[in-house]
Amino acid sequence: MKKLLEILCGLLAGAALFGIMALTFFDVLGRKFFDHSIPGSLELTELMMVVVIFAALPLVSERGEHVAFDSLDHYMPRWVLRAQSVVVNVLCAVMLVGLGWLMLKTGNQFLETGETTAQLKILKAPFIWGMGVLCAFTGVVHLVIAGSPPVERAEGEGAAL
Repeated sequence: MKKLLEILCGLLAGAALFGIMALTFFDVLGRKFFDHSIPGSLELTELMMVVVIFAALPLVSERGEHVAFDSLDHYMPRWVLRAQSVVVNVLCAVMLVGLGWLMLKTGNQFLETGETTAQLKILKAPFIWGMGVLCAFTGVVHLVIAGSPPVERAEGEGAAL
């Protein structure tokens, strides 16, 4: 399951990031040599950034690569650190699943009202749904992490647990 997560989310984030890079390259090329930029390139970049951020979210959570304040961890008993990890991961899971549900609901509202981007008229609903699904999936990742034993990491190697 971990490998599937890494492959799917990694490919999605990587493809969107490559798309941003290629779009920016050709947009700049068009402006420099043809005095014409790609119409809607800003909108496309914004939409692909959404994909990069939300596709990478489950990977960041699974790898424990978020920002962590662990200066006091060396002074706390192991059972306190374990309890803290469980509480934090369960809270993150609840909030992310709730946020995912709200995003799915918002995506449905956007579809009903026909909400689109300003210039290219791309429907926003599929992107909001994708954000919701990836948020909820990240919540599931946090539940799995909460139920698994802590992982010891070397100094500077990510989360303390």
